[in-house]
Amino acid sequence: MIQDPQTVIAPETNGKTQTYELNPFAIAQRQLDEAVEILELDDATHEMLRWPMRELRFTIPVRMDDGSVKVFHGYRVQYNDSRGPAKGGLRFHPQETIDTVRALSAWMTWKTAVVDIPLGGGKGGVTCNPKELSMAELERLSRGYMRRVAGFIGPETDVPAPDVYTTPQIMAWMRDEYEAIHMHQAPGIITGKPLELGGSAGRGDATARGGIYTTREAAKVLGIELRGATAAVQGYGNAGFFGHKLGVDILGLKIIAASDSKGGVYNADGLDYDELAAWKQETGSVINFPGSTFISNEDLLELDVTVLMPSALENVITAVNADRIKAKIITELANGPTTPEADVILHDKGIYVIPDFLCNAGGVTVSYF
Repeated sequence: MIQDPQTVIAPETNGKTQTYELNPFAIAQRQLDEAVEILELDDATHEMLRWPMRELRFTIPVRMDDGSVKVFHGYRVQYNDSRGPAKGGLRFHPQETIDTVRALSAWMTWKTAVVDIPLGGGKGGVTCNPKELSMAELERLSRGYMRRVAGFIGPETDVPAPDVYTTPQIMAWMRDEYEAIHMHQAPGIITGKPLELGGSAGRGDATARGGIYTTREAAKVLGIELRGATAAVQGYGNAGFFGHKLGVDILGLKIIAASDSKGGVYNADGLDYDELAAWKQETGSVINFPGSTFISNEDLLELDVTVLMPSALENVITAVNADRIKAKIITELANGPTTPEADVILHDKGIYVIPDFLCNAGGVTVSYF
């Protein structure tokens, strides 16, 4: 059963308004249905791939710093393990639901298959706002999550990793908790750990690096010169920051706009990634960066740039705004940023979309090797 229905109403077409589904899992299932038809897969395989193999939903009581107890809702979905252990990140986000986790675990299944590594797909999440938690509260939440899933995951069954608002430090707490429960060393239980705890060199920028390499190859196919071309980055977490940095260092792009959850900044002459990252670290946001002007996330997506990098959450390019997108290449560093209706519009406009499960597969690839 699909929960948390979401819809968007598009502008009038031929005198009629159209309503589109924005539930992430419903979108993932639609994408699968279309692919199955193209690939002419049998009905049994189709039906098996439409639903998660296993999912956990649970509560995590956490003692807060003021002595009160707050209960958080957590999820872990193991979508498919036909090709190997389930693999996928863990998100801490206030809008996390079972259906976002289901969708993300499905996309992880496609992703590991596309890059041909012997892993399946999984995902996890906690409905919370980590920005409102102290470091001690965040640690208690992280360890509480691991206590709930420790009997269901392992190097041979399901391997979590960092994702939105989760960090190498959170992975370290979780590994420590898992080892305390099982009473043995288990460095392979989780990826994205700090290097000193067995993490992989290069994992930090791997997601963005893969996206930058696929952008380079797309530009070759399209005959587009990227050196000196403009780009915009929507979302300034791990993928967004490294997309900015590597876009400049490897491709020679000029990043003229970047944003986070509070809004964005614009400078036609380009934004320096070291200075912008330092500003975000100091202030908690990219907004008000010296020498820039404010731009909303919505307006950033519609800038006239060569490369657009949606690097935050799903469903940011929809039937409502797709016709106003002007980029030549969309580098999907986020998971599921473009809805199926938007895909059709972008295709008709001649905009080249590098799909998420290829574009951002660098992270899971490095985690495997």
